[in-house]
Amino acid sequence: MNKQNDNPETFPRLGQILLWVDKKKNVDRIVYALYAICALLFVADFLYHKHTEIKVEEIPGFYALYGFFMCAALVICAKGLRLLLKRPEDYYAPYDTQSEEYPEDQLERIDHDA
Repeated sequence: MNKQNDNPETFPRLGQILLWVDKKKNVDRIVYALYAICALLFVADFLYHKHTEIKVEEIPGFYALYGFFMCAALVICAKGLRLLLKRPEDYYAPYDTQSEEYPEDQLERIDHDA
């Protein structure tokens, strides 16, 4: 039988190394580290002079804010598009091959009530 092995000592070495990501506190640490990196990069944008071609690029943190708002807009548009494109679960059912009855002569029924 195909039993799932849950003993970490039997995992390959790379699997053992990556198991630290599976713990909730470590996932939180990764998220907080990403928040800190984003904040540091946002602050660093105030500390140097940019040679820009468009005036709006001179605003400190422009690309961080632009990326955030465009990502949020993409999520909102996707939710709106979902309302237009959503279909019922059985939308394809009349044309699905699983809804067809199997030919009776090919079923090879066996009577077990002897």
